Amino acid sequence: MKKILGIGSALVDILTQIPNEQILNELNLPKGSMTYVNADDAVKIGEKVAQQFGSQRASGGSTANTMCGLSRLGVETGFLSKIGKDEVGEFFKKQMIDCNVKPQLLTSDTPSGRVIAMVTPDGERTFATCLGAAIEMGPDDIHPDLLKGWDIFYVEGYLVANPPLLEKAIDTAHAKGMTIAMDMASYNEVAKHRDLLLRLLEDRLDIVFANEQEAQTLTGLEDPEAALHYIAERCQIAVVKVGAKGAYIQRGDEVVTIPPMKANVIDTTGAGDVWASGFLAGLIKGEPLLKCGMMGAIVAKNIIEVMGAKMDDERWNDIHKAIALL
Repeated sequence: MKKILGIGSALVDILTQIPNEQILNELNLPKGSMTYVNADDAVKIGEKVAQQFGSQRASGGSTANTMCGLSRLGVETGFLSKIGKDEVGEFFKKQMIDCNVKPQLLTSDTPSGRVIAMVTPDGERTFATCLGAAIEMGPDDIHPDLLKGWDIFYVEGYLVANPPLLEKAIDTAHAKGMTIAMDMASYNEVAKHRDLLLRLLEDRLDIVFANEQEAQTLTGLEDPEAALHYIAERCQIAVVKVGAKGAYIQRGDEVVTIPPMKANVIDTTGAGDVWASGFLAGLIKGEPLLKCGMMGAIVAKNIIEVMGAKMDDERWNDIHKAIALL
């Protein structure tokens, strides 16, 4: 079975449920967005929301979530990033190991990255992100030996904030003949770095995941199916997720529609990340596109019914049972 190595930001999520959008307005954080903040602001925001509403902690970061999900679905995974020499970094590393993800973690004297994730009653999440040590990973850290033994290279779109790293990592994987998958990750980051992403799409990316807003921003096309076709013409497999309406998948001339799944929405944190886990697990196991998409939908349906991007063994057992019935 093919093995998959992910690269992204090693972050610890600080999760808080908030009763309304008032505190987001006070903090000048657009609902549903991901906003970068410095270390001091991250501490202030974290303390403010924790004092008012409480919080809980878990390892996070888009790619890390996807690798953990893939591991729980029986795929061998690894994760490449940089952490600080601190308790937060050790917490992150231990959680990766507990998920059976092989950590390939460089270290720095800079504090480890963290994300304050604020979740409104409709399940929408708003992120204040301090990348910390993770942002220090640069092109000089990327060596071909780090990618040795892996078949698929999975990249989170947030890395567009560090173009030299992103391009070096993707070029190195391409030179090794790896399949390269990318999740667009955030519409505001897509808007900022659209030209770079379009260039990578033309000759480097093999599998692309985007939600409806990200696909529209990337392609300039409002219709999600038109955006899907645009992306699919430039890579092997395109996925456009349309939230509660399901998803569209295209490979060549084959187009598949994934129906929505009913769920008791608690928190949408990590939904797109684990959707990619389910889809890629199916693809690696040689399943048809429809089943791959349904596997993604099943995992995502379950993650939005819990707080945060981690699920217990009982829920994972239910996921495996549901997939077995497909």
